[in-house]
Amino acid sequence: MVLNWNDIWLYLFGFAGVIYTLTIIFTLIVVILENRSPQKTISWILVLILLPVIGLLSYLVFGQNYRKQKMFSLKGLGDLKWLQILSQDQKGKLEKNKFLRNERIHEKKNVMTLLLNNSKAILTEHNRVNILNDGEETFNEIFKALRTAKEHIHLEYYIIEDGKLTSELHEILIDRAKAGVEIRIIYDGVGSWKLSQKYIDSLRDEGIKIHPFLPVRFPILTSRINYRNHRKIIVIDGKTAFVGGLNFADRYKMGIPEIGIWRDTHLKIVGEAASSLQIVFLTDWYFVRQEVLLDEKYRPNYKVKEHCLLQIVASGADSDWASILQAYFSAITSAKQNVYISSPYFIPNGSILMALKTAAMSGIDVRILIPSKSDSLMTYYSTLSYIGELLEAGVRIYFYKKGFNHSKIMMVDGVISTVGTANMDVRSFEQNFEVNALIYDEKITLELREHFLKDLEDSSEIDLLTWKKRSKSQKVKESLARIFAPLL
Repeated sequence: MVLNWNDIWLYLFGFAGVIYTLTIIFTLIVVILENRSPQKTISWILVLILLPVIGLLSYLVFGQNYRKQKMFSLKGLGDLKWLQILSQDQKGKLEKNKFLRNERIHEKKNVMTLLLNNSKAILTEHNRVNILNDGEETFNEIFKALRTAKEHIHLEYYIIEDGKLTSELHEILIDRAKAGVEIRIIYDGVGSWKLSQKYIDSLRDEGIKIHPFLPVRFPILTSRINYRNHRKIIVIDGKTAFVGGLNFADRYKMGIPEIGIWRDTHLKIVGEAASSLQIVFLTDWYFVRQEVLLDEKYRPNYKVKEHCLLQIVASGADSDWASILQAYFSAITSAKQNVYISSPYFIPNGSILMALKTAAMSGIDVRILIPSKSDSLMTYYSTLSYIGELLEAGVRIYFYKKGFNHSKIMMVDGVISTVGTANMDVRSFEQNFEVNALIYDEKITLELREHFLKDLEDSSEIDLLTWKKRSKSQKVKESLARIFAPLL
């Protein structure tokens, strides 16, 4: 039998179709056997069935669970045995209530113990904490502190982007490098796409060590694009540190024309907790460069006379537990009076959603502040899809009107608060490398609450009746975005 070209093409397409179908079936089996949350599993199954080509590519790029696969190994650091010993010692001291200065803080002992267990987050006591409420205040403090560096500067950011801010940063870093200060910089390979090679080379020419975290040249061809370093850390001489929501890009100080001013929250920490942030940086530096830096000069255990009890908790694909997610859940479920949350991207998983609704229905004052405008439409409509059920449970929802509120903060009962890089969303909980400060201090928590309540004055509260009257087209957009919410 002689085959013509039409027959050959039919056979080839048929063979390719069989191979592709088998690949989809195999992928579906893999997704099911990974034993993820039912919501995420069902979402992937729907995407693979309804959009097979896009679904398969999306799974290969975004879908694989690297926490489970242990892609990010830190064995070269010996798992920081001294940190394990210290955390065990602190758990014993907690049992004896050494750190618990009053009854209200004592009530949050379960959160402290949780973080000692799931991430070896050391409790530090001798700290001075300053809350920084916008780009102007934050970068002024950062630049002022950087100019005082005597020994080393360690800087780790999701976004470092060419502009006026980074020009000033460049000037300061060059000056400190010439003065003999060791400088190391980690920037995320995706978040810092707009950082020019010229900028990088000019720093390296002065002896500054600057390297990317998981560089991505061809995003569609790599599965690592989904595991980004979202941390924002600066440590100066192991004594002064900064952490929070602001990146090094001009919009964080000057805003965005189509959205407005940028409202954000950052912390300046002087004291023992600077060493905790240093540990996070040095661990990431090892991952990036395979260079172990555990010299005592990087951990001076600097103490100040002020007392502010806090833990630095990091989570990411290198950790066994979703530490920050667990911290949020534990803090919310421990609430007796109120829970106040501000998050620019609010896509809670099932456990956080249930914790918030249960708290509100139990009579706890639960308030959530989200932006009225967003820089991500898919994320924005996913966020809106949760509003109805939260309102029905008695949660109060506010839309920030005065620009874009990028703050990532939570306060519980006026005694425990958290500020950091993690959004209240699935990506921050399960995929990104994040870092937060958990603060057990009435003064700092009440100060954060005052700023939060001031933000509510620049917001509008939505009630359930009004929410139900929104357009059908918006409801459709929300429903479609909700399907993809576990995958964002």
